[in-house]
This record gives sequence, C-alpha cells and structure tokens, in this order.
Amino acid sequence: MPDVCANPASVDATLRLLQDGDYVAGRGLATMVFLSLRLSRPILLEGDAGVGKTEIANVLARVLGRRLVRLQCYEGLDAAAAVYEWNYAAQMIEVRLAQARGDIDRESLAKDVFSERFLIKRPLLHALEPGLAGAPVLLIDEVDRADAPFEAYLLELLSDYQITVPEIGTVVAREPPIVVVTSNRTREIHDALKRRCFYHWIGYPSAQRERAILRTKMPEIEKRLGDEIVAFIQELRQTDLSKRPGIGQTLAWASALVELDRVELDPETVSATLSVLLTGRGDAARAGRGVVGDIVAKVKAGTTQATP
Repeated sequence: MPDVCANPASVDATLRLLQDGDYVAGRGLATMVFLSLRLSRPILLEGDAGVGKTEIANVLARVLGRRLVRLQCYEGLDAAAAVYEWNYAAQMIEVRLAQARGDIDRESLAKDVFSERFLIKRPLLHALEPGLAGAPVLLIDEVDRADAPFEAYLLELLSDYQITVPEIGTVVAREPPIVVVTSNRTREIHDALKRRCFYHWIGYPSAQRERAILRTKMPEIEKRLGDEIVAFIQELRQTDLSKRPGIGQTLAWASALVELDRVELDPETVSATLSVLLTGRGDAARAGRGVVGDIVAKVKAGTTQATP
C-alpha cells in the first residue's frame, strides 16, 4: 500500500504535492484543487482532450496514497453499470431454496433477497466506502459523454456524498471521497452539476509550461530536441486543425523521436511521425509536407511565437 499523505495545508503546498506527482500545474488549478480538498467539494475540470484533466485524479490518488475509483462515462451509461445492480441469479437460487424449505413468508423473503449481500456494487457505490488510507479518489471521466438523465442522477452524490438504493435505503459516505469530474465539452454540462463543483478550465499549456512538463516527464531528452518539439507543437496548434495535439501527444511524439535517435527536428522525420500527433486524416492532410517544412524552418530560425 502506498504511503498515506495528509491533504496539503496551502496552495503552495498543493503545487508542491502535484509536482511530487510529476504534474506541472498553474496556480489557478492548484488553488481549485486545494479548495476542493479543503472544503470536501467536487472539482469539475473542462478542456480539450489531452490537456491533463484525468491525470489530476491519478496524481492525487498516487501522492495522497488513496484508492482510485474510476467511472468512464459513455452514451447509454445507467445505474446498473455505474452504481449498483442486483445479483438476480443468486436471488433466484435463494427463492427456490426457501420454497424447498417451505419458507414462504413473502415479506421476509423479499427483505432477504434485496439485502446488501445480493447487491453488486459498481464504481459510485464503491467510492462511498472508506479505505485504510481514507476515502478514495473518485474520477468521473468524460461526463459529457453520458446522457443528461445520468448527469441528473449524479446530483445527489455530488451534493451530499450519498446514493439512494430504493430497496435498502440511503448509503452515505462516512468520509467524503475526493471527486474529480472531467468533461471534454462535447456538450454543455447542466448548471445544476456545475453548481455542486468547483470549476476550472484547463487549456493548452504555454511554451514555458510545456517545456517544464517535457523536462519533468522525460528528463533524459536532449535540451535542443525538447525545445524544438515544444516550439513545433506550439506552432502546429495555431494551424487549422479539427483536433489539436494535447500534452499526451507531445510526450508520445517526444518518445518516438528519442527512440529514432533524433537530436533535432528535420522535415522528413516530422512528416514520417506526424500520425503520432494528428489522429485524423483531414488534419494530416492540412498539415502536409509543405506546412511541416515551413514550421520546421520557423523553429530552426528561432522565430516561433509561443502561446502566451
């Protein structure tokens, strides 16, 4: 079991805590994380895919020594997959055994088969259970992919850290979990959910922060190559792309270039590895060889304008 760490006592301590987990955060994000931990309130992180929203939950679980409970949202997600369901096979066996014994007290039998021993807990119920290291970190990932009715279902959990199971009653967390909700903003999240959370938008990092992230995650990379990678990515994000590369793509591309023994960028290698950065055919076509060559030349000339 990982070492248990107390919640940070200040924003500066939160910055150091995240840094201990190799997460380079701005002060705004660190402030929201600190307040979320201090006031036991969920935090809603919105932003484009790949900017580091999900990683916040992973880092908090790791550095605080907490169990991570993850709910990956998707269209059609319902309570049976996210909260609980009944073990119908076991319930049927219990009913038949009771019939065989001649025990046909319907009221008692109904209470028995709808007791907790027949309950199959899903992530949200597991998140209300305490652990040896304290309450877990609950990650509700990409809530915008779930349907609006499920979003409404979350309101009781996010406001009171409890879930109502009609057959049993209300299950209340003895200690509120640390809740991180993420959204890629594929649809608008309802205000009722936002009101129950601290909100923070995570944008693409500045060149300075992206260099710091790259140095933190890949300390072995040559400085020249790292600087050129960040300059190229920053410039590429300014082009007409349907999906701009995030931090994950930056790190994956850097790893690929290191594996290819490159110490600096060249148009041929960039063109050959562009699919690591751009996952859509249209984006790859828009960032064709001519565009790649122009950006590489701009990087080499040292005239790339970093994102402020």
